[in-house]
Parts: sequence; structure tokens; C-alpha cells
Amino acid sequence: MASRIIRVADIATTPTKAGILPVSPATIWRWVRTGKFPKPFKLGSSVTAWRSEDVDAFIEAQENAGAA
Repeated sequence: MASRIIRVADIATTPTKAGILPVSPATIWRWVRTGKFPKPFKLGSSVTAWRSEDVDAFIEAQENAGAA
């Protein structure tokens, strides 16, 4: 199955739209800078995206860390 590509607008929550995670876009970018969240890749000069599997793996790791 081909990778699904998602953008920060799909991942983060804003006042007008729920995202996959209940955090702001600024939090996503802060996590990327600190290495907590997977690094995105560039699709073009102004398009940055993540592979959905990388985001899913991050969420699963957080769930597993909370269960420990």
C-alpha cells in the first residue's frame, strides 16, 4: 500500500478544525525541533509533509509510554 501524505493542518488542532492530535501547529514544530516528533520532508519549496506511518508510529509510542 502506498504511503499517505499528511500536512501539519491535518495533524494539529486549531480553533476552527480538529486535527489528529490535540495540539497546536506551533507545538508540532517545537516537537520537530527538539526531536520528539518525526521530521517532515519537503514536497516542494512551500509544501512540507509527513508520512502517515511516521505520525501513527509517534502516536503509538506515546500510547505505549503512557501504559508503562
